[in-house]
Amino acid sequence: MSEFVDYLHEVFESFGPIRSRKMFGGHGIYHNDLMFGLVADDELYLKTDSTNVALFEELGLGPFEFVANNKTSKMSYYLAPEEIYDDPEQAAYWAEQGFQAALRAQSIKLKRAANRKPKKRVNKKLKK
Repeated sequence: MSEFVDYLHEVFESFGPIRSRKMFGGHGIYHNDLMFGLVADDELYLKTDSTNVALFEELGLGPFEFVANNKTSKMSYYLAPEEIYDDPEQAAYWAEQGFQAALRAQSIKLKRAANRKPKKRVNKKLKK
């Protein structure tokens, strides 16, 4: 684990317990088993969606981007504001923004899964 990821446990102390998991050269940051943050190159990105992305954009904070197969892709994680590192209230506020986006994404996934029709099983008898 990196020193930066270790430090995030302190940063988010007023938000609640977090855990981290290595992934794709970075770390996922979790609260209550939902990934609400992403660390890449010792920078923290928080989960966004249509409900909260404007808060990040208003501050000029951009999305996490990566290049694969000569194509740049953006993820729904935006750079966290610098003030979270000095202000526990701001850290809790922004962590909650990311966590709520993760909850909404989970809710959408669960609804989609519930609406999927089960596949019909075809029982084919072998002919001899």
